[in-house]
Amino acid sequence: MKEVTRKEEIIKTAAKLFKEKGYSAVTMRDIATAMGIKAASLYNHISSKQEILKEIIISLAEEFTQEMEQIKRSNNSCIEKLHQIVELHISITSRNTYGMASLNNDWMHLEEQLNYYLELRINYEENFRSILKSGVNNNEIFDKNVEVMLFSILSTLRSLYIWIPSKEDLNVNKLSSQLSNVLIHGINK
Repeated sequence: MKEVTRKEEIIKTAAKLFKEKGYSAVTMRDIATAMGIKAASLYNHISSKQEILKEIIISLAEEFTQEMEQIKRSNNSCIEKLHQIVELHISITSRNTYGMASLNNDWMHLEEQLNYYLELRINYEENFRSILKSGVNNNEIFDKNVEVMLFSILSTLRSLYIWIPSKEDLNVNKLSSQLSNVLIHGINK
């Protein structure tokens, strides 16, 4: 198992505090206190609170974007791709619930990296949209409003960090299957 670096500990602690209090309310002193060290010690490992936020959000956004591009390029059916997208969100969220809170709630606080983040987000959504359009064109899914489908599914997936069970109780495959069935196949009897 990989040893966690001090920088990774700082980022993990900060992500938890950002989720609990919000990015704007957390200070470097708060992060240091939560870690049981002096605030000045943080600066040996990280330059600013902004750097922490960038590390959290950009790493997650890049992971989502890269995985989505692989899913889109695969030869799988649209329905299988949608199942993979649900699985992707559950997998990433179950490993990064605090980071996902920052990704969803604090992205607008990014400074130098805001445009890059928005580009990643737009690419991700466009790839998702094209999978749905392909599904409609191939008669795999109903010819309904693709934008409504996209943002209905994405709203649920983006909020997983709020209600996902604790890691100890989480069966990723079972949750992925159940959530996919509801999001993709609906609740009709």
